[in-house]
Amino acid sequence: MSDTTEQTQTVTDDAGIGRGWPANWGPGLALLLAAVALVTLAFHQTAWSIVSIWDRSQTYAHGFLIIPISLWLVWEKRAGLKHLTPRPTALPLVLFLPFGFAWLVGHLVDTAVVQQFAYVGLLVVTIWSALGHRVARFLAFPMLFLFLGVPMGEGLVNPMMNFTADFTVGMLKLTGIPVYREGTFFTIPSGQWSVVEACSGMRYLIASVTLGVLFAYLTYTKWWKRLLFVLFSIVVPVIANGFRAYMIVMIGHLSGMKLAAGVDHLIYGWVFFGIIVTIMFVVGSIWRDPPAPLPQPEPARPQPITGRGALRLLLVLAVCTLSWPAAAWALSHHGGTVTAVDVRAPRVSGWRLLSDADGWDWRPHVVGTDGSLYAFYAADGAPRGRPVGLYIGVYRTQRQGAELATYANVMVEEKHPVWSDLLVRPRRVTLKSGELALKQHLLSSRRGTRLLVWTWYLVGDRHTANPYLAKLLEAKSRLFGRRGEAALIAVATPYDDKPEAAAAVLKHFLDDMLPAIDAGVDRSLRSAP
Repeated sequence: MSDTTEQTQTVTDDAGIGRGWPANWGPGLALLLAAVALVTLAFHQTAWSIVSIWDRSQTYAHGFLIIPISLWLVWEKRAGLKHLTPRPTALPLVLFLPFGFAWLVGHLVDTAVVQQFAYVGLLVVTIWSALGHRVARFLAFPMLFLFLGVPMGEGLVNPMMNFTADFTVGMLKLTGIPVYREGTFFTIPSGQWSVVEACSGMRYLIASVTLGVLFAYLTYTKWWKRLLFVLFSIVVPVIANGFRAYMIVMIGHLSGMKLAAGVDHLIYGWVFFGIIVTIMFVVGSIWRDPPAPLPQPEPARPQPITGRGALRLLLVLAVCTLSWPAAAWALSHHGGTVTAVDVRAPRVSGWRLLSDADGWDWRPHVVGTDGSLYAFYAADGAPRGRPVGLYIGVYRTQRQGAELATYANVMVEEKHPVWSDLLVRPRRVTLKSGELALKQHLLSSRRGTRLLVWTWYLVGDRHTANPYLAKLLEAKSRLFGRRGEAALIAVATPYDDKPEAAAAVLKHFLDDMLPAIDAGVDRSLRSAP
């Protein structure tokens, strides 16, 4: 009878579901669930922002699969987990300092992706602390895989749109089809095309990287093979998207614009992407590695954590966790109604103000400013028809919905009925006062007007066109008790076939006007109560 019982116990232990495993894992799992719940409740707004983006954006809808995949990966490793026992430790909580500080900075400057990345980092550290070093090392990939659920990569959209347009136009010319191009818009004999955000390839890239990382982990054990395949999964979709765009244009061209000119071109694109991913996996599986060996059983099973020990760790975790939302509340602006800022058009000799009738109807789409203006200028003695438009949008107190560097602030809204943003490029201009980094936009109106637009940020006394640097400068301001005072500035002038003549006009304007613009913004901010 005893031999039968011992044999049954051995079988159930080998299956990973016997009494030995639950007895060792029960207290550790309870501590893990309590710790994860504590961190999620403390940062519930950040957690909810991730889920909200998954729900409303097709680009990041894959995020709903990240947690189930991570749990499945843990389940697949259950045979190895039965040889391990959780050994909770407070040592990993030291990493709450960099992740918590990153979350605090992201909160102060209203940068969701920084908060979300930091929150996932805090979750990973929490799991590590609750399970101990050996278990966390064994489950490292399922834990780190959670980072792929963070909605990030929006900054790559414009560069990928430009690359796709370059690639498509280059292939069309190579094929012998004449092309007339303006930015991301181009015309061939059979019709007009444009590379919009949905055609940038961002969705393909995110999907390919997610699948590539998972495939590399499941297929290889050598780190260099995994790294090579992940790099492969980054490069291939970018190039494949260029071929996809070229293929769509050719289908439309050869069919007399009867095919691939509507929603069906998206279907063709996803079918093409599916074929490319399948080829990637087939090729990658040729060099498959044998499975990694299971971890060796511990020589002596440690005692599970006691209730008192778990409570002590939870108290330490609570202090490490709640200190960051408390710091965010202390540093946030808790004032009453934000007072409007009076922004006046700067004046310098050599330039005269014009009426709105002498300009155009385009205005940048900028939200949440505390004060703004749009004024038209002309150089004294300049021929009629060469006006310069100046936009200044001032933020005295940056806050949710009223942020300087945000994707809501654009030169032209998507699907605008009149204006189109043809091309966005970084540019550096050498002025009398020094070098100025800015973004250059080429705008086109259905009425035939074309505008060269230069735009940049003014944060404190620093000029920059980099939104990430603008956010860091704002964070510095907020950490020192200020309100993140800043301004968005744009200048524009018409151009004909080539924008360089218009660029000379804007350079002349900024040589004379930039010091007055800076002084005017500073005066506006100081005049507000």
